[in-house]
Amino acid sequence: MSDTVDEAAADEQAPDDEAPDLVYGAPRTEVRGQQVIHPRRDEWRRTALELLNDGWNMCMDVTAVDYGTYGPGRDLPTGVDPERFEVVVSLLSYERRERLRVRIQVPEDDPTVDSLYAVYPGTDFLEREVFDLFGITFSGHPDLSRILMPETWEGHPLRKDYSTGAIPVQFKAPSQ
Repeated sequence: MSDTVDEAAADEQAPDDEAPDLVYGAPRTEVRGQQVIHPRRDEWRRTALELLNDGWNMCMDVTAVDYGTYGPGRDLPTGVDPERFEVVVSLLSYERRERLRVRIQVPEDDPTVDSLYAVYPGTDFLEREVFDLFGITFSGHPDLSRILMPETWEGHPLRKDYSTGAIPVQFKAPSQ
C-alpha cells in the first residue's frame, strides 16, 4: 500500500518537476556546470538590459548555430521551441566570477534578433560576423555589413544548405 501512495505522490509532483526554472524571466538549464538561459526572441532586448544591470558586465562572444534538419530533436527546456538557428551569447560577471550562456531560438523564415550593440558595444564585429556567415540580421545594429566575405559574395558560408563548391586543390609534386 505504501508503494501506491509513493507513486501517487510522485505523479502529483511530476508537473512541478517539468516546469522550467526561470531566471530573468527565461527558462534556465545547466550544462557542464555553466548556467544557460533561453529567453524568447521578442524578450531578448529586455533580458539583455536586465543582465547588464545585474552585473553581467562583459559580453565575451556572440555566435550562432545552424541546426538544419537536426533542430527538432535537440535538448531544450520545456516551453522553448527549437528553431533552425540559435544565437549563442556568452556573458561574464567579474563580481561573481561566473559565466552565463544565453541561447536564443531564431526561425528560418525570419532570421532576425535584436542587436546587443546598444547594451554591449563590443558586440559590433561579432554580430557582423554572424550576419556575414549565417545570414542572421541584428535589428538596431549601426553598420550591419559583411566583415569576412567580399561585399559581392552571395550566400552565407556557415549555413548547412550552403553549397561547398568544387575548387580544385593544387598540391606540390613530390621532390625527387
